[in-house]
Amino acid sequence: MSFQNPSQEKIFQYLDEAKVIAVVGLSSNPAKTSYQIAEVLKAHGYKLYGVNPKLAGQTINEIPVVENLAAVPEPIDIVDIFRRSEFLPEIAEEFLKTDAKVFWAQLGLRSEEAAKILQDQGRNDIVMDRCVKIELNKKA
Repeated sequence: MSFQNPSQEKIFQYLDEAKVIAVVGLSSNPAKTSYQIAEVLKAHGYKLYGVNPKLAGQTINEIPVVENLAAVPEPIDIVDIFRRSEFLPEIAEEFLKTDAKVFWAQLGLRSEEAAKILQDQGRNDIVMDRCVKIELNKKA
């Protein structure tokens, strides 16, 4: 059985209910997609944390950066992932160590293995190969 994204209504519900988003793979380079999408999320009023072990302890564009998901100091509503697909299973394992609600892999990112890891633990709020910015624009 292959992974299927939730309905459009459910995706909108995730975005409506979310307050805190962890951006995994946040870059300090303004030309990078993760930086640009973080800008959009900030403009929509979400509280953001960057997750990047190489930049932990820094603040990027007013966003505090931590080493891993467990280091985010408050409950995470959406984990927005900007790492290559081969890293998704590892991030899924890290996700399971938190109370984060939604595992969201950005456009072009997909992993059946990551979906299985999460689903085997009863964590079914998973979105893959979808862009948060595009989904927010659909809502507008």
